[in-house]
Amino acid sequence: MSAERAVVLSGTGGVWQVRTESGETRDASMRGRLKKAEGGRRSDGSRRRDTVAAGAEVQKLAVGDEVLVEPDDRGETWAIAEILPRRSRLARRAPGGGYGERVVAANVDQVVVVFAAARPEPHPRMLDRFLVIAEGNDLAARVVINKADLVPDGAPEALFADYPRAGYPLHVTSIKTGRGIDELREALAGRTSALSGPSGVGKSSLLNTLYPGLNLRVGEVSESVNKGRHTTVGALLHPLPDGGFVVDTPGLREIGMWGLAPEELDRCFREFRQLLEGCRFRDCTHRQEPDCAVRAAVDAGQLSAARYDSYLRLRTELEETKGVW
Repeated sequence: MSAERAVVLSGTGGVWQVRTESGETRDASMRGRLKKAEGGRRSDGSRRRDTVAAGAEVQKLAVGDEVLVEPDDRGETWAIAEILPRRSRLARRAPGGGYGERVVAANVDQVVVVFAAARPEPHPRMLDRFLVIAEGNDLAARVVINKADLVPDGAPEALFADYPRAGYPLHVTSIKTGRGIDELREALAGRTSALSGPSGVGKSSLLNTLYPGLNLRVGEVSESVNKGRHTTVGALLHPLPDGGFVVDTPGLREIGMWGLAPEELDRCFREFRQLLEGCRFRDCTHRQEPDCAVRAAVDAGQLSAARYDSYLRLRTELEETKGVW
């Protein structure tokens, strides 16, 4: 039997679940040479430029990767023989304070950031961090505000009004009332979407409502700490009945921005981009420099002061950690 093209759905303990182009789901292990290459990575999982063959950069396997799988002579077991080049990736800093990159998912078309209107209380400044990671990975993004039934009508739109103004599609949803479900399903159809956001905002419940056959495990929100308990231990890629895939990523309470230089941050705020050429200095930090077009737009009420404050905070964070990664 010849090699088949497949996409990685999940992986634990060295065994990866893949879905072939013919629609079959198989368990596959890594070929020895790929294991050896991965084993040569740093202990924190960060990327190294070792090679399997001349000119071939080592790539740690991730959910969403396209691979070639081969059966043994009897067709009883399958092995991943090759990891194909990626067209995109969603990456963040390695967790636990580790250095380097952690690829959350590969070959993603868009990031869908899910927050709750309440329980847990939403923090728009945390949303800015998620969107910066999407922009830093050159990925389109959209914002979903779930649990809209817990707040008065119009409250989510008012609290998150800065994001449609910045150019991000905003979906307000409720699994209890069905609000916004059809529109969100249409936005996911035919694409590979990575759902991310804090724990407890209802990502798994939302996916179960969008696609009842998924049957994802649903966690509880702790009333005492107002933080969600993690229900997803690793990223999972789910095939969708109307085409495409959705990646259900683990809840992330702390997000590190991997590999983003401080001077690149302003371009990760998409509403800033058209103003950057108007600054007197090409390396303007948009803090105290004279003739700063960004600050002038904030003062004139043309840019969100809250988003600008997020930029300043994130810029300081990146400057303090520059060179660490």
